[in-house]
Amino acid sequence: MLAIGCDHGGFELKQEILKHLDERGIAYKDFGCYDTDSVDYPVYAKEVCRAIQEKECEKGILICGTGIGISITANKQKGIRAALCTDCFMAEATRLHNDANVLALGGRVVGAGLANKIVDTFLDTPFSGDERHVRRIRMIEED
Repeated sequence: MLAIGCDHGGFELKQEILKHLDERGIAYKDFGCYDTDSVDYPVYAKEVCRAIQEKECEKGILICGTGIGISITANKQKGIRAALCTDCFMAEATRLHNDANVLALGGRVVGAGLANKIVDTFLDTPFSGDERHVRRIRMIEED
């Protein structure tokens, strides 16, 4: 199960991604927001992250206007490794090397076509499991 959430700046892109996920038959839970009225992105970032932390969902997608604020919020949550990606190479690398569990996107930065390709790359790329990457992830997660 995939968790997805956005603020008002990411609402339109989220709608496009949801259509794409439906076409691919990927199950998701939509944590909002549900329109373009101004909202606070930390609320939605925390809800998506909580679903991952509680193992209700395996991965998440977060979208705000730039992807920056929502990714900062996500990365403050324990066990979350959120990556702001603007191309497929970044999405592939963050899965292979960082085992990122949240993809952050900027609704005002990437168009729907590219965003859907980034989402596909993120979801379809497994973690490499290489010892050096496992070691680095452990170092990130240390208090």
